[in-house]
Amino acid sequence: MSKRNSNADRFRKQAIASDLEEPVDEARNLAETLGLEPYPVKYWIIDYDEMNELIAYGGFQSRYPHWRWGMQYDKQQKQGQYGGGKAFEIVNNDNPAHAFLQESNTVADQKAVITHVEAHSDFFANNEWFGMFTRGQADEGQVNAAAMLERHARAIDEYMSDPEIDRAEVEKWIDHCLSLEDNIDQHQVFSRRLDVDGPAGEAIDEDLAEKLDDLDLSEEVKGEVFNEEWVEKLEGEDIAANFPEEPQKDVLAFVREHGKQYDEDAGRGVEMEEWQRDILDMMRAEAYYFAAQKMTKVMNEGWAAYWESTMMTDESFAGDDEFLNYADHMAKVLASGGLNPYSLGMELWEYVENTTNRREVLEHLLRVEGVSWRNFTDVVDVDEVLETLEPPTAIETITPETLDALEDVPDEWVDRDALERARDGEPDVSKYPWKVLTYEGLARRHYSLVKRQHRGFLSRVNQNELERIGRYLFDDARYSSVEEALADVDFAAGWDRMFDVRESHNDVTFLDEFLTQEFITENNYFTYEHSQATGQFHVASDAAADVKKKLLLQFTNFGKPTIAVYDGNYNNANELLLGHQYNGVMLDLGQAKETLKRVFELWGRPVNLLTIVKEVDEHDIEVAKRRNREPEPEERGKLIRYDGETVTIEDVPWEEVDHLAADDVDYDTKPDEWLA
Repeated sequence: MSKRNSNADRFRKQAIASDLEEPVDEARNLAETLGLEPYPVKYWIIDYDEMNELIAYGGFQSRYPHWRWGMQYDKQQKQGQYGGGKAFEIVNNDNPAHAFLQESNTVADQKAVITHVEAHSDFFANNEWFGMFTRGQADEGQVNAAAMLERHARAIDEYMSDPEIDRAEVEKWIDHCLSLEDNIDQHQVFSRRLDVDGPAGEAIDEDLAEKLDDLDLSEEVKGEVFNEEWVEKLEGEDIAANFPEEPQKDVLAFVREHGKQYDEDAGRGVEMEEWQRDILDMMRAEAYYFAAQKMTKVMNEGWAAYWESTMMTDESFAGDDEFLNYADHMAKVLASGGLNPYSLGMELWEYVENTTNRREVLEHLLRVEGVSWRNFTDVVDVDEVLETLEPPTAIETITPETLDALEDVPDEWVDRDALERARDGEPDVSKYPWKVLTYEGLARRHYSLVKRQHRGFLSRVNQNELERIGRYLFDDARYSSVEEALADVDFAAGWDRMFDVRESHNDVTFLDEFLTQEFITENNYFTYEHSQATGQFHVASDAAADVKKKLLLQFTNFGKPTIAVYDGNYNNANELLLGHQYNGVMLDLGQAKETLKRVFELWGRPVNLLTIVKEVDEHDIEVAKRRNREPEPEERGKLIRYDGETVTIEDVPWEEVDHLAADDVDYDTKPDEWLA
């Protein structure tokens, strides 16, 4: 991956192909009419190899020199060659955003990815979790990610080129830093943390000097008896026992501020070089930048897939000769195996829209004289309701010949100025009918409850939901007929709700709120698990609580173990104590041992990790097999320690790890302050 600079030059020379200029402009116009507010997007056409390089670099043209990019490039290339997968585009979170389209895409593919990108850019610009990074910048609200990553790449390249710094040591140091790239506090606004907060080293040194002076010892004795290791130990005795005062999730910040590098020749930790702290700071900034993308994968991909489908299919942005190609494109994206964020995300966004629209309709119908939650299913004809909710013909079918029919449509649905211009052929409504409609008009035109795939949604309402809605309607009997009630329905309610959710949620809160039993049943989600008794996998449950728990475990803290610093002066010897916030899922002890070795290099002194493990007696497994049941594991506390030479694991009393165990719900490692 040594082509970083030449690639950057090549990309700068490649503008959007001329035959895509109109789709790019019109996709932006349509997106904004639909209510999206994306960052400006610059589009580039690149070839297959360049696409693989960009994916390896995380969507950016310039990254710091490191072997990981070559490994990711090779993985991406093999996936394309042997896995049957194809990357259609990549877009980065920046202002302006940059989107790279593969030149081998068909025109239908290019239109699809352009609409997809516009929705991604809207998500980047408006989701609060992406704002956690931008609000911490000097120029608040500006991402400037490409510039930041370019600075980091240039600085690290200079360190590697410095004749006084071993290039291999720089790369090894980056490896150590990357072992903690997910150990940040992604729920806090990003800040550089340039200042060291904690025990002041200078004050400790002054206290120590006073103690030595009181002993009235000669310099020779001081030099022989009070070696640096003893001094470091004495310094540790002056550090407050509760350092840090509260567990700190931002492990990267803690080791940057208080860590040392381990000096093998001296056999102890010594102060980091300036370049080492600088690289730690850069790796931490990049971890915070990419955190929002990891936290919103399902939401973001589902959001882009939803609006892409709305534009390409519902608004016929795919031409008649492109539609079959587009349908094949979308089917491949939504049908890919495993936990598919596109499919799950799009289904959830449709569920948000449908449940909101259904509640809006029900609140109006339950205000009709003679209709209550008790008799709703007996006195309301849902088929007639759906027929009434169908969009008017003048809105549903817009051609140059039907423009006059829009004169009788409510003003809030029609852009009257555009309608007048359309009579002269510009805009061309045969190609872009949406140009004469407003946001409210498009919401009416594409009302979700009357779409063929969702027509059963209104009738599927259960008695409990009817009661829940009906009991809190204080102004009942407002309407004399169903028709009168439906005339007041807000047809944009579903989209409005989606925009609110898009702004405030991340994957964990999104799944927690909308992964209901109704959604799970209709979309056939279930959990499976490995049986120790049979040695096979089997379906475990289709209950909402169980499915939600399994999914949330994959998204809490990026699906990685949650680790925090609990003591920076453990054993009163400047050792580091980390704690694993146990949520029912054990650490991979092999990986934990190797990670501690990396952390040791950043701390310069022994590191410790408290965790909880599940242990099953072999005899219990045999008994369980004979009785066709699962053995009951026992949870025990463990302390893993690495001193620079040896990894040890020892049992610890439960009271030493009790504070690490989550209460009740396995995935509940979420801070209380963002559960609302």
